Amino acid sequence: MKYLIACLGNIGAEYENTRHNIGFKLADALANEAELRFTSERYGSLAELKHKGRTLLLLKPSTYVNLSGKAVNYWLQAEKIPAENLLVVLDDIALPYGSIRLRSKGSDGGHNGLKNITLTLGLESYARLRCGVGSNFGKGQQVDYVLGEWSDEEEKMMPDFLKKIADAVKAFSTLGIERAMNIANTK
Repeated sequence: MKYLIACLGNIGAEYENTRHNIGFKLADALANEAELRFTSERYGSLAELKHKGRTLLLLKPSTYVNLSGKAVNYWLQAEKIPAENLLVVLDDIALPYGSIRLRSKGSDGGHNGLKNITLTLGLESYARLRCGVGSNFGKGQQVDYVLGEWSDEEEKMMPDFLKKIADAVKAFSTLGIERAMNIANTK
């Protein structure tokens, strides 16, 4: 079975260590753990992770977060992966730092990346793993916050946070969305 794990983030050194790039950070952690390398492909960088008989195609879109739909749609079609085997990993300011929420469908919740994916795919019923980056910003400072770098305290907690996200991704592919939600959303 093949899965597309769309890990959202922005390309470029200036975005590398920002909250908006939690998806890229996860993709890199999974690839490093399995000693994989990303290859530059159409609309993004890809690495193929084998896990318990499953193939997880890790995608880091090169289209920037707000236009992620183009990359996600292209790779679903190119690899003939059904939408139920898509998992989008993204940042979420509505969740406290270090928490995650896995859902099988839903609204974009104001996230422009999800909005673009939903619009491009023409459906809301695809799994998304929201990764809490917190909301420690003043009114009108949301963009600066998500495009801002992690604090020293957040960096210290990052390995545990990334392990929690990675475990949820692996559970999604091996246990299915319902069981994975029960595990991921209760921690």
